[in-house]
Amino acid sequence: MLGVPCSRQKQVQTSHVTPWHVTPSITEPAAWAFLSPKEQPIFTTRAHVFQIDPSTKKNWVPASKQAVTVSYFYDVTRNSYRIISVDGAKVIINSTITPNMTFTKTSQKFGQWADSRANTVFGLGFSSEQQLTKFAEKFQEVKEAARLARDKSQEKIETSSNHSQASSVNGTDDEKASHASPADTHLKSENDKLKIALTQSAANVKKWEIELQTLRESNARLTTALQESAASVEQWKRQFSICRDENDRLRSKIEQLEDQCGEINREKEKNTELKSRIEQLESELREKETELKDLRKQSEIIPQLMSECEYVSEKLEAAERDNQNLEDKVRSLKTDIEESKYRQRHLKGELKSFLEVLDGKIDDLHDFRRGLSKLGADN
Repeated sequence: MLGVPCSRQKQVQTSHVTPWHVTPSITEPAAWAFLSPKEQPIFTTRAHVFQIDPSTKKNWVPASKQAVTVSYFYDVTRNSYRIISVDGAKVIINSTITPNMTFTKTSQKFGQWADSRANTVFGLGFSSEQQLTKFAEKFQEVKEAARLARDKSQEKIETSSNHSQASSVNGTDDEKASHASPADTHLKSENDKLKIALTQSAANVKKWEIELQTLRESNARLTTALQESAASVEQWKRQFSICRDENDRLRSKIEQLEDQCGEINREKEKNTELKSRIEQLESELREKETELKDLRKQSEIIPQLMSECEYVSEKLEAAERDNQNLEDKVRSLKTDIEESKYRQRHLKGELKSFLEVLDGKIDDLHDFRRGLSKLGADN
C-alpha cells in the first residue's frame, strides 16, 4: 500500500519491480533539477507520451518521438506523489497526483488523465495491454494514498484547531486566576501559530475547491469532445456505407463491361475469320483473273476455233458474273468489317470513360481510407 512511512518505502518499491521496469537514467542534471533529494521513483515503465492539442482540445500531439521512461515519484517530506517523464533535457510530464484525478483506459494499449494544474490532458501509449493495466493499477493506488494523506492532514489541522480553542479558553480562565505567567505567553504563541495554520488550511480548502471546479470543467470539455468524436465516427460510418454501396454498383458495372469486352473479343475473332475469308476470296479472284487472261490470249492466238471461242466467251461471262458476285461479297464483308471496327471504337471509348470515372472513385476511396486511418490514430 502506498503512502507508508519511510521505513517501509523500500519494501513497497521492491515488491513492484518486474522484468520490464527500468530505472530512470538521470543523464541530464538540468532536466532533473526540480526533484528533491528525498523524492525517489517507486514505479517505472516506458510509454509513448501525448498531450491534448491546446487549440482544438480534440487531437493528440506527440510529446516524445519514441517511447520514454515514465515514473511515479514519492516525496517523503511532503507525502505527495508525482508522475514524471523526461525526454533528453525536456520535462514532458510533471503531474502531481490528487484524489480527484482519474486514469481512463481508452483502448487496449492507451490511457489518459487530466491535470488541471498543468491545464492539459496527458495520454500514454504502451506496447502491451499488461503494461497499461499495471500503470492503471498503480495510478489507483497512488490516488488512494494521496486521498489518505489529505484526510490525515485535515484531521491534524482540525485537532490543532480544537487544541487551540481549548488553550484559548483555558488561558482566559488562568488570566482570571493569575494575571501573568510564562505558560500564558507560550500558549498565546502556540495559539497564534495554530490560527495561522488554520488560515492556511482554509486557503488550501479554497484552492482544492478551485481545482475541483477546474476538473469538472475539464471533464465537461472531455465529455463534449467525446460526443463530437462519436458523432464524427457515425458520420464516417454513413459515408463509408455510401461509398461501399457505390463500390458495389461500380463492381456490377465492371462486370457488365467485362461482358462487353468478351463480346468485343468475339467480334475480333469474327473479324479475323472474315479477313481470312476475304483473303481466300481475293486469292480465288486472282486465279480467275489469271484464267481469264489465259482465255483471252487463247482467243487472240487461235481465231479458227470460233466455236471454242464462243464457249470460252460464255465461260468468261460466267466467270465475270462470278467475279461480280465475289466483288459484291467482298464489298459486303468490308462493310461488315467497318461496322465492326466502329462498334469496337465505340466500346473502347465507353470503356475509357468508365475507367476514368473508376479511377476518380478509387482516389476518393483512398482519401476516405486515409481519413479513417487519421481518425483511428486520433482516437
